Amino acid sequence: MIYDIRHVTTYSYESPVSFARCSLRLEPRSGDGQQLVSHSVEIRPKPAERTIRRDFFGTHTESVLIEAAHRSLRIDSRSRVQVSRQALGRTAPSPSWENVRDVALEASSLGPASPVGYVFASSLVPVLGPVTAYAAASFPQGQGILTGAVDLMHRVRHDFKYDPKATVISTPLREVFEKRHGVCQDFAHVMIAGLRGLGLPAAYVSGYLRTYPPAGKPRLQGADATHAWVSVWCGREIGWIGFDPTNDLLVENDHIILAVGRDFSDVSPVDGIIVGSRKQKLAVAVDVVPVE
Repeated sequence: MIYDIRHVTTYSYESPVSFARCSLRLEPRSGDGQQLVSHSVEIRPKPAERTIRRDFFGTHTESVLIEAAHRSLRIDSRSRVQVSRQALGRTAPSPSWENVRDVALEASSLGPASPVGYVFASSLVPVLGPVTAYAAASFPQGQGILTGAVDLMHRVRHDFKYDPKATVISTPLREVFEKRHGVCQDFAHVMIAGLRGLGLPAAYVSGYLRTYPPAGKPRLQGADATHAWVSVWCGREIGWIGFDPTNDLLVENDHIILAVGRDFSDVSPVDGIIVGSRKQKLAVAVDVVPVE
């Protein structure tokens, strides 16, 4: 499957902003069952400086410096990506979760693909006793890692209500878990926290999800959004597998990976600082369109 993706981020300011420095993580990855075909980013106003690097996790990161005074900042990212992956069956055999836990801690590499880097707490995903206990119900003694992760994903989907008004980016994980309300970012963080509490490697994945309009209705431009899910290391033979707790899905061809990290703070599509004195408004529009 080939997708054309357009991701437009617009900041509007009540008063002129004299300076902005932003980090952009908007180029989809190649690997993990997908291949980047093309990518471009248009920025208005025109930056004084643009530099590109790869961060520790291998994410294409562009640093942008804007020195001209402006009342709005528009970042228009366009990509074409080919996706071809096949998920394992939900009941496929896999090593026990205890075995995966032990092998992960024996890893000799500290590189971005090594499972040991995703076992411990991170800035937005603390290890909390109640969350660990919640996850433990899916992992009785000897349970296969894949079966346990599927069950945990299903329970998060069933027990938590999708509610865009319930949380913001800074809402603590403990509060999300107590309220049982949130968005895809929150569901991914809860599942990751539970897995890490058991000593299991789990990464945060940001990207896009192809959506389907109601029968007989046209697609609405800009109606899609960025999405988040979980990647779980299931042992040396199986490797990393994607789990989408928001939709109770194993990741396949409708998911397009943008970036991978320990939590949202590692993969935010756009972040940075500005020099300004009044309020700002953010608008994001995303289109994920299959290429016929």
